[in-house]
Formats: sequence, C-alpha cells, structure tokens
Amino acid sequence: MIEAVRNAFKLPDLRRRILITFLILVVYRLASHVPVPNVDPVALRQVFESNQLLGLLDMFSGGAMSSFSIMAAGVYPYITASIVMQLLQPIIPRLEEMAREGEAGRNKIEQYTYYLAIPLSALQAYGQSTILQTQGVITNFGLSGPALLPTIATVLTMTAGTMFAIWLGQLITEQGIGNGLSIIIFGGIVAHVPQRVGALLVGDVRGLIAFLIITAITIAVIIIVQEGQRRIPVQYGKRVLAMRGTRLRIAGGQSTHIPLRVNAAGMIPLIFAQSFLMFPGVIASYLVSVQNKWISSIATTVYKTFNGQGNFYYIMYFLMVLGFTYFYTDVVFQQQDLPENLKRQGGFIPGIRPGKHTADYLNGVMRRITLVGAIFLGVVAVLPWIVKVLGIVSNPGAMLITSAGLLIVVGVVLDTMKQMEAQLLMRHYEGFIK
Repeated sequence: MIEAVRNAFKLPDLRRRILITFLILVVYRLASHVPVPNVDPVALRQVFESNQLLGLLDMFSGGAMSSFSIMAAGVYPYITASIVMQLLQPIIPRLEEMAREGEAGRNKIEQYTYYLAIPLSALQAYGQSTILQTQGVITNFGLSGPALLPTIATVLTMTAGTMFAIWLGQLITEQGIGNGLSIIIFGGIVAHVPQRVGALLVGDVRGLIAFLIITAITIAVIIIVQEGQRRIPVQYGKRVLAMRGTRLRIAGGQSTHIPLRVNAAGMIPLIFAQSFLMFPGVIASYLVSVQNKWISSIATTVYKTFNGQGNFYYIMYFLMVLGFTYFYTDVVFQQQDLPENLKRQGGFIPGIRPGKHTADYLNGVMRRITLVGAIFLGVVAVLPWIVKVLGIVSNPGAMLITSAGLLIVVGVVLDTMKQMEAQLLMRHYEGFIK
C-alpha cells in the first residue's frame, strides 16, 4: 500500500489530480463554516442533539447543516434532481430517447438536472430555515413585514452556496480523482470523526472500543456486499463476414458474462426511505404550536413518532428501505434493457432462449439477489437501533460514523482506489488492490 501511494505521487498527472482534489476539499470545508446571519449557535446545537431528522441533511451537506452555513443544503438538491430525472426517463418518452442518444443525450439530461437543482435548492433552503425558525434557531425570517428582504437574501445565498458546492464537485470529477459529489460528502462525514473520538476518549473509553469493533465489522460486511455480484454467462454466436474477393472472416464466438451486483441501488433506497419518513415529522413541526389543541395534540404525536428515535420509526425505516431497494433496482434494470442489447449483438445465455425467456430469467435472478442487497441495506439503516436494543451501547447517536455514512465512506474509498488503480496499471505500476 505504501509503495502504491509512493508510485502514485511519482506520476505528475496523478499527483496533480490528487492535490487538486485535496485543495477543492479545503475550499469547500472553509466555505461550509461561513454562517447564515441571525442564527443562534447554542439553540442550533440543542436542536441537532435532540432531533435526528436533520442528520441525513447534515450528512449530505458535508457537515455544513449542523453549523447552518451558506452551504447548509449541500449537494442534496442535486442528488434529488438526479433521482427525479432518472425516474422520469421511463415515463417521458423524450427523456428516454435522450438517454439512448449517447454522450450528447446524457449531457442534455445533465443540463436539465442542473436546472431542476436550482428551484429544489431554493425550496430546501426555505424549508430548512423555516424549521429552524420554529425552533428559535434563526430570527428575522418570514414572508411578510421587515423580515421579507432578509428571508430572500438568506434563500438566495444558500441556493448560491449549493450551486457552488455542486460546481466544486464537478471540478473534482473533471480535474481531480474520484466522483466529485461523493468526495465532498465523504469529506464532511470524516471531518467529524476526530471530534467524536476525542469526546469518547474523555467520557467513555469502553464505548469507543465497542464502536471501533462495530465499525470494523460493518466495514468488512459492506465491502463484501458492495463488491458481490452474480455473473451470468453469455455466449456470442459466430458470424461469417465477407471480405474482398473470396476471403471470409469469422467474427464472434467468444464467451463473457453479465455482472449483476448484489447491491445495485447503492445509497438511494436509504435516501428515499428517510425522505419519506422525514416528511410527516416536518409537516407536524409546523402544526405543533397552533392554537387548536386537538390539531396540536395530533401533530405532537406524529412528530414524536417520526423523530427518528422510536421503535415504530426504525421498523418502518427497515421496511421502506426493502421496498425502495426493489423499486429502484427494478427501474434501473429495466432501463438497461439487457435482453434486447444481447439480441442485437448476437449474444445469448446458454440454455435460455432469446427474447422474453431471457428477460424473465434475468429479472428472476436480479430479484433474488436483490433480496440480499435489500436486507443488507435495511440492516445498515437501522444498525444504531439494533445496537441499542441489544444493549451494546446506550447512545447510538454518538457513533463515530453513522451506518449510512459508513456505506458512503466505504463506497467512495473503493471507487477512488479503483480509479487510482487503473491509472497506476496503465503505467505498469503495481496497484493498491492485490
């Protein structure tokens, strides 16, 4: 590993990419500490300590939400826009045609994704500010009276911060190493680890040891499942191609495989499930303080149920992750249209007839292995609840890295190492992965 790192810094191009990535991360971390005006930091810290609903948004903002900086929305609006555009492709024929037009079509869809991210950023900035305003964190905020101009300025500033974060992520993708947006989220997650380690060393050394063991086991399982795949053998028939004169050439006939990933959905089901479960709590937070006691009582019950702490919340979280894993995997798999692509290229699965039989076979295999991936994601999602129920720890909220955060961290590290591995192998150096 040390030799591979040394070789990586020997290559000027790869060294430049690594340094650019670190520089952009530093710029992002500095910008994420520029606070929004009229924010009470003490009240903000108390809200984050008592409410886990904001944890996902903080994770996707790279930690900027917990300090409510100008980048508090992070890159989450762009992620939401990307998911929406991907789900709209099978519904809107024009988008589906663009997706099949190659790089030009993908660039057009990417452009529409950026356009959609702007209003989503503004809506999220306003929603976050409104929630914190009801908690007494932010003052001078509203759509009427003297608070109107400060509100507009806050929303526009946070929207600009989000688009700046997205631009930085794009720069990493183009000029640095790895996926830019994922690297930014990764940097925000690991930035809080030293602080949490220090707190556990001072207060609970036994808890630190337990967390380290749980983290190591979780990382090992994540790597196994993330890299797990079912390989479907594919055979290509031989074709006789006519050449000039009487010469003939035989093409094809080789064997290969289709790698079907166990966890093809990645983090998306966790995002979907947490977003859906967050929605009732967000709506209820607006109605808790209304004058009508009946409505206020119902809103308080709903808010306590969906505050990310009760048993009902985690059971629903687990079930929704399972459902969304199947839903998202099926949508993406159908978009790939593997049976038709195999048919066009003259490929077939041995023992399976082309066409509908191949489609049924691939769908069946995909749904069976998705069950493993869905259960894995569900367990990762509710891991803090599991360790608390088993009595391993008393405060799972103080984990070094959340289980969902670990999934992101491990995925980003694996993806980045694979890219660096490819760069080294192209230049005949021994890589990271043995």
